[in-house]
Amino acid sequence: MMSFSPECDDVEQGPVAAVAVYCGSGSGDHPMFLARARELGAHLASLNISLVYGGGDIGMMGAVANAVMSGGGEVIGVIPQRLVDVEVAHHGVTRLEVTANMHERKARMIELAGGFIAMPGGFGTYEEVFEVLTWNQLGIISAPVVFLDVGEGFESFWQPMMEFLDGAVAAGLLKERYRAFVSLTSSVDEAVRIATGPAPTAAPKWSDVTKSAGSET
Repeated sequence: MMSFSPECDDVEQGPVAAVAVYCGSGSGDHPMFLARARELGAHLASLNISLVYGGGDIGMMGAVANAVMSGGGEVIGVIPQRLVDVEVAHHGVTRLEVTANMHERKARMIELAGGFIAMPGGFGTYEEVFEVLTWNQLGIISAPVVFLDVGEGFESFWQPMMEFLDGAVAAGLLKERYRAFVSLTSSVDEAVRIATGPAPTAAPKWSDVTKSAGSET
């Protein structure tokens, strides 16, 4: 295991050949969740794209990591010491990096990856992917972000989130150009294509502030 202590003022992104996957540490109540995680992992391995993930060996996290490893791919787990202490770390991955806390974990994952895929999950998944979107908005990084839904024949997990974001645009609290940072697909192939493709482009937030009005335009 490796330890990591970042210089958080300036985080450099990793290569596009490494994709970070955010997903639940649980398995969910439908077999489609684990199946989709395994499908994504196998596809990443087949394309020789490294997986960067949260370092756990349980739930969807463990499923996607094991699928990459089974396919002969590289898996880099990044996990805080607290989770190592409660024995949920995956010690069978290519490389396991241990951070002092969650903040360092998130910064390190962004540093290692060039694109980001969010699968179904809970608070941790939402918080991690929205931090990436916020850093895109602020111009700290420039990276593609895609939400990967469950497959056909299952009610969309992420559609309510997309509607929530659309509501924020309608309320004037989220700019349409930043809403465009978020892609949604139920295709593993398309999710990987987006995550390894060009980053979204938009002027960073506060770059066009109208000071006399006290608000961004």
